[in-house]
Amino acid sequence: MSKSESEIVDLEDRDPRNLSQHIQVSWSDIFGEPGSIRSPECAWSVSQHCFKLSRNVVYICFTVLCAPVVSCIMGACFACISFQYIWCLNPCLRLWKISCGATRNFVKGVTNGIVIPCAEACGYVLSQIRVRTSVMSDEKEENVEFLIV
Repeated sequence: MSKSESEIVDLEDRDPRNLSQHIQVSWSDIFGEPGSIRSPECAWSVSQHCFKLSRNVVYICFTVLCAPVVSCIMGACFACISFQYIWCLNPCLRLWKISCGATRNFVKGVTNGIVIPCAEACGYVLSQIRVRTSVMSDEKEENVEFLIV
């Protein structure tokens, strides 16, 4: 039996979708000495090697100890979510959609037969209202007239 492309583990490119771009940290991303003050070259290079070594050793230790456990837990979590969606949520949504079909047809008929004609009639009546404003020069008050044509 041959493995599909998704089952083959690529040991070279372990982040093909760039999920961890934001945590790629190197020595130069953290430390930098300005030109005006400098530590001795031996201290700088030893510090750089200590940083890289400790980062790699601690990462490997955590990976060896924790990665299988975390992978099992995450696999179980995604299996539960998949089970819930496939066997519980999807059938319930389908049942709800079937059950609401008659209600949808009833509401659609009422809307087309009653609500839309009433709304169109109200819209026609309200579209015939004209507002005219004028300012009377003697009293300096604004007079507003509503005309229904």
